[in-house]
Amino acid sequence: MNPVNVVILEYIEVLLHGGDMLDVKRLQILLAVVEGGSVTSAADELFYTPSGVSQQLRKLEEEVGQPLLQRHARGMTPTDAGHVLASHARRILQQMDAAIADLDQLAGLKSGSLSLGTFPTLGSSFMPLVISRFRKLYPSVNLDVRSTRLQELMSLLSKGEISLGLLWEYEWHKLNRADFELTTLFTEPTVLVVGVEHPFAQLDEIDMVDTAHEQWIVRANEHPVAELLERTCNTAGFSPKISFQANDYQEAQAMVSVGLGIALAPKSAVMNNHPGVKILSLGEAAAPRSVVLAQRRDRVRAPAENAFQSLLVEMAQTWIR
Repeated sequence: MNPVNVVILEYIEVLLHGGDMLDVKRLQILLAVVEGGSVTSAADELFYTPSGVSQQLRKLEEEVGQPLLQRHARGMTPTDAGHVLASHARRILQQMDAAIADLDQLAGLKSGSLSLGTFPTLGSSFMPLVISRFRKLYPSVNLDVRSTRLQELMSLLSKGEISLGLLWEYEWHKLNRADFELTTLFTEPTVLVVGVEHPFAQLDEIDMVDTAHEQWIVRANEHPVAELLERTCNTAGFSPKISFQANDYQEAQAMVSVGLGIALAPKSAVMNNHPGVKILSLGEAAAPRSVVLAQRRDRVRAPAENAFQSLLVEMAQTWIR
């Protein structure tokens, strides 16, 4: 949308009287009289009665403090003050028309922008599909997409640098509902990642008890999946033997593929799985992860934001099966 320009500043400075801004509708009436040459023509154009137009003109002259029109037998002509005010009124009304048109463009998603954030595992699986479809539906909306870690996403949301953020949580690692408005998009199972040469690769589902003597690869830097592994193994009656720590799930899959251990992962993290690994179901032995859409509670939602949220919710319904 075009910024408020010097015309509006001139309007505020020149068209104030007694500290009150002049009524825009009266400016429109004045302009119609000046351009049409009579009260009658202005009344016809604006669907007023002639007496109604005359009344509004008198109030406008009182606000300005000087005559704006000279009345003649055949109509009206503007005074010098009338010329000045009509000139400003023309530009102001054009500016208002442009503003309304710009708002209509945004409401119709024919323009605008949207900034959003996601985390890497979703950024490499689900989000590209959503973004691709959104661009086909709304090609004129500019998207600014950032992929980063959970804490950074929450910081970007808090500072207003992104409008929407895709976050995740486990049942023991909940996000703060006081800070954000959260919408759960889907809940995904935790799966087991094993190498294709591993004996478990012959199976489709496995009991956690059968992994008691395995070496494990976990996410580094106290990632919650390490706690997930500890909890899951403890429930099965043993403590996991950690062999390596990986910085991300792609690295973990690479380690698994060469036989350095096995790993737990949320399903979306291995949708694009390494050719050297196989993904096994754990049933309900390991807790699932919820993927949520976060927005600041104090923000006014833009049309593009609402449209993207609707698309996210729709596509999430069929994403994890």
